[in-house]
Amino acid sequence: MELSTTSNGNVQVVAVKGSLDALTAPELADTLATELRAGHTQLVADLNELEYTSSAGLRVLLNSVKDARSKGGDLRLAGVQANVKKVLDLSGFMSIMKAFPDVESAVASFAG
Repeated sequence: MELSTTSNGNVQVVAVKGSLDALTAPELADTLATELRAGHTQLVADLNELEYTSSAGLRVLLNSVKDARSKGGDLRLAGVQANVKKVLDLSGFMSIMKAFPDVESAVASFAG
């Protein structure tokens, strides 16, 4: 898994590439927690290049969205691929988290 973080105005975009599983989930958890500790509560997870997620990855997303919302922000998903979306749908995550077709629309959703 590869992670990269970029700023887009007041929104931090964390791009996730590869597979998110029990071995790689802690790295994503640390990255998102670091952003929240730094006061960046408006987060977008760019999942355009995420090929797979396990339950460990789902836990990281769920915990991070809860943490962001508790600080007055949110974690929104962008570019969720069909195979990952299926896992999110089956687990009920798509009813909990906001998902957008691309990073631009996810970032723009914070401007309301």
